[in-house]
Amino acid sequence: MSVRKAHVNDAPAIHRLVNHYARQEVMLPLSLGDVYDRLRDFFVYEADGEMLACGALHVVWEDLAEVRSLAVSEDARRRGIGRELFHACIAEAPSLGVRRVFVLTFVPEFFAGLGMAPVDKEALPHKVWADCVRCPRFPHCDEVAFIAQVAADGTLATPDGGRPEA
Repeated sequence: MSVRKAHVNDAPAIHRLVNHYARQEVMLPLSLGDVYDRLRDFFVYEADGEMLACGALHVVWEDLAEVRSLAVSEDARRRGIGRELFHACIAEAPSLGVRRVFVLTFVPEFFAGLGMAPVDKEALPHKVWADCVRCPRFPHCDEVAFIAQVAADGTLATPDGGRPEA
């Protein structure tokens, strides 16, 4: 069992997993072409040769990135896999020059438990105009936005400079 950067042969499985949740209207759908275009953003969690989960760190602006498309297969949930993928994304952020990460989610308790702070979506204008205008829920979205500072060591920093409980 391991987290690793996605390979091209992972694209169809990432596509299936993300769109499984898109059909439940808890994620935005991705075409297979979108997955290939964003493949370098993705990490996957693999066990016994099977991809069980995916997540991506997508640079949005100067020092800001989004953790997106974080999805764990139904039969692999509640094992800490989503948390592992999230931390892999955060660990990569400093190497890209990213100092802040955000998420938009329908599962706020998960991201709050990781140490992220709620933020008004209007504080994320680049996100709103880049992706949200293409969403069927726009402009009446009920996703919750969270943001966090990333420390130089690739962990989340709390507003007081400490580390959140993990």
